[in-house]
Amino acid sequence: MELIKTIRLKETRSTNLFLHNYDGEEGALMTVAVTAYQSAGRGQGSNSWESEPGKNLLFSIKTRPRGLEAMRQYVMLEAGALAVCDVLRSYTCGITIKWPNDIYWQDSKISGTLSECTVSGRMIDTCIIGTGVNINQREFRSDAPNPVSLLNITGREIDKDRVLDEIISQFQVYLSLVNEGRYDEIDSLYAAALYRREGLFRYKDKDGEFTAELVRVEPDGHLVLRRTDGRISKYAFKEVSFVI
Repeated sequence: MELIKTIRLKETRSTNLFLHNYDGEEGALMTVAVTAYQSAGRGQGSNSWESEPGKNLLFSIKTRPRGLEAMRQYVMLEAGALAVCDVLRSYTCGITIKWPNDIYWQDSKISGTLSECTVSGRMIDTCIIGTGVNINQREFRSDAPNPVSLLNITGREIDKDRVLDEIISQFQVYLSLVNEGRYDEIDSLYAAALYRREGLFRYKDKDGEFTAELVRVEPDGHLVLRRTDGRISKYAFKEVSFVI
């Protein structure tokens, strides 16, 4: 059995969905599905992911973390985001992680990660982490407000397979930390890489816009903000947005 099994697809609806339904031989550590085009790629909730065929990196990783309790599953999304963040920082400066699942270059989105875990009892059984990274797309035509690619940033085309290999290698590092129960180390690295981690910025919730500073992201993934009047507000996914 291979340690890492990689499945290359010309086209699929979604690499996450492909791995969810996949019943073939898996890698001992992880199984990776990568495709040139996704016809139904998505992000958190109902968000879609625009990608010109053959231009960007679209992949999912399926793994079985050891001894990970369901209440701590957010650490897997952190691990996936950190792996992408680390690799992109080797190509350009200005890369951060925008809570909960996006990678930003300055104020523009270059990557998104979606983590879907299955639970057995109180423990995580499998986790599929789907990621899109804008690599060589020059123009974006959807209504997404702020997409950017490595080509846009660096002015040169980048080898997608090389980037994938680098991300998988870096994800192995973080998966080892997860399997060793070293969640606090991942939490700390994630916190240090956060977009807008210092200073006052505008946010918007169901009651309107407000100014706040980022206090922390809790182990279950909730975002904690401190408003200018000192009030503390805590948010789950989709309950608050960044005003950019």
